Amino acid sequence: MVVPLGNTQDAFFPRSIAATMPTIVSGHGVHLVDDRGRELIDVCSGPFLASLGQGNERVLDAMSRQGRELTYVYSRMTRHPANARLSGRLARLLGPGFERVHLTSGGSEANEMAIKMLRMRALSRGERDRTVVVSLMPSYHGATVLTLGFNGDVSVSGSWGPFTVEAERIPAPLTFRAPSTHEAAATSLTALDDLLARVGAERVLAVLVEPIGGQSSGVNVPHPSFARGLRRRCDEHGIALVFDEIVTAFRTGEVLAAFHDRDALPDVVTLAKGLGAGYAPLGAVATSAQLADELADSLGFVVSHSYDASPIACAAGDAVLAEIEDRDLVERSTRLGAVLRDGLDALAARHRIIGDVRGRGLLQAVELVADPDTMATFGPGLDPAHEIAKVGIDHGLLLYARRQNEGRFGDWLLLAPPLVIDDDELASMLQRFDDTLRAAAPRLVGRSDGDP
Repeated sequence: MVVPLGNTQDAFFPRSIAATMPTIVSGHGVHLVDDRGRELIDVCSGPFLASLGQGNERVLDAMSRQGRELTYVYSRMTRHPANARLSGRLARLLGPGFERVHLTSGGSEANEMAIKMLRMRALSRGERDRTVVVSLMPSYHGATVLTLGFNGDVSVSGSWGPFTVEAERIPAPLTFRAPSTHEAAATSLTALDDLLARVGAERVLAVLVEPIGGQSSGVNVPHPSFARGLRRRCDEHGIALVFDEIVTAFRTGEVLAAFHDRDALPDVVTLAKGLGAGYAPLGAVATSAQLADELADSLGFVVSHSYDASPIACAAGDAVLAEIEDRDLVERSTRLGAVLRDGLDALAARHRIIGDVRGRGLLQAVELVADPDTMATFGPGLDPAHEIAKVGIDHGLLLYARRQNEGRFGDWLLLAPPLVIDDDELASMLQRFDDTLRAAAPRLVGRSDGDP
């Protein structure tokens, strides 16, 4: 089926974007096929969702069985077995400290639910002044009106403000161009200390961060001292620490990226994307039995959305987790992540436009630089990542390009293929990426602000 430019959905896209979007008509595993018959490798899982790729029979069968048995019930009025199975399996995978799971219909809702939950706990304790949420600049936490106010991402949130709640922001501990990763962490923690002194620590409800950055920081991996410093300050001041693991869960070699350092675990964690794997809208908020029971014994927590914990979505999520467990996909992401990283490092040695390679497991990014000697960013008049992504389609890649705050924080391409990618497919992806860079990069290096 050919979908002409200018159809109904295109009314919602700038014409420059709609004109470059391929029309995908089918998919299998890590491969997509467009309406021109081109086969594309889904380099960023759509982005970050399709952890099992396309057409997983186990998940599709589970959804079909559930739909025939029970299609929908309202989660505030009823219980159902699919909810119990999924929340129980997820709590078991997460382990101590995350015994209670509240299911949502997406990541933005999960982050919003986490903050609502913590606000209700504060009210139950008589801490009415705890209304401040602290996040990072840059960062991304969602697209609802509330979560837009938490983002440190002008490209996403800048068109809609002011918001109901506007987070206080501290600089993210960006490692590229910093004197050292430890100094980057120290600078961010000092900024948090200053903020707590300025607004009053007793007014801060939560610190909300991505333990490893996603789209808005190009998979920034902070020094371990950053999470430990957050944990220590939150404990000292009675502030909740929330990790947004919507992108990172299952992908970095651990079930949660937080588990890379168990001395700095959060109070609340949010998940989505790879949890539903693109088969159904699904997210989750996980916390301790102690926190959940404290709420249940006071005000309770009865906030929900219509599709929270819907039976078909729960069946999909339970089957996704079963696949992740049975196929050892978390552990596998460590091995394949090392192969991906080695391949990207080799490309960086050949292509001067790559200034940095970073990430963990099957969540990696390359940062693009205008000048390889000074590591200067591209100016606001040029969008190199998207230019490379357009060329990538001709070489069989669907790449995820990001430019943050008109290049102020950088330009990058994110590489997070489905967890089911095999060695041959990964090798093919890297070769296609090499071919793409050979075709596109020479005309970009050294350019700035729209130079011809």
